[in-house]
Amino acid sequence: MAVNPVTGASNVDFGGVAKKDQLGQAQFMQLMIAQLRNQDPTQPMDPANFLGQLAQFGTVSGIQGMQDSISTLSDSLRSSQVLGGTSLVGHYVLADASEGSIGATGEIAGTTTIPEGATEASLVITDSSGQLIRRMPISNQQGEAQFLWDGTTDLGTRAPAGNYTVSAIAKVGGVEEQLATQLVGHVGSVTIDPNNYSLTLNTDLGPIALGRVRRVM
Repeated sequence: MAVNPVTGASNVDFGGVAKKDQLGQAQFMQLMIAQLRNQDPTQPMDPANFLGQLAQFGTVSGIQGMQDSISTLSDSLRSSQVLGGTSLVGHYVLADASEGSIGATGEIAGTTTIPEGATEASLVITDSSGQLIRRMPISNQQGEAQFLWDGTTDLGTRAPAGNYTVSAIAKVGGVEEQLATQLVGHVGSVTIDPNNYSLTLNTDLGPIALGRVRRVM
């Protein structure tokens, strides 16, 4: 092995390193061995310094390996999410929502959570202009309460086909509180975002993000 008489550095062949800014384990070990072989006998390398270099390289190498593992795990999770989402096609889901639609036939079903101390609870249906279509009582028992609107108005006639807003209201201590609702929707297809692999379920309630789904039926 030759030593450059000007710089005192060893001319080590690293076996064709692919990139100048990357140092593999084999090249690192060759460099360390060259340092040991060509060190000044009167000023040998400090063992602690040598071990420190080894530890530092090991840490960097370990972090790179961990990043590769995380990347592989992330790809696996995304693939599982995609497969899980596509398996929902054709199923009914219960998801956070407050708007649904009916046609000449059909109904809107869902749930809400009744708070403690509620003395009464009701479901309020309004049309796209905000006009009241139906107000009907639902269970005021604490916990999950199911509801079903069959599409009829307070007059007993069939409401026109279209979109409707569903609100749940509970009276607690004499004061009305609006409650969150979840509606039942049928999944017709799934849209996958090519940038982040997020899934959107295309339902008869409209597009629903997978994270809004509470239950699959």
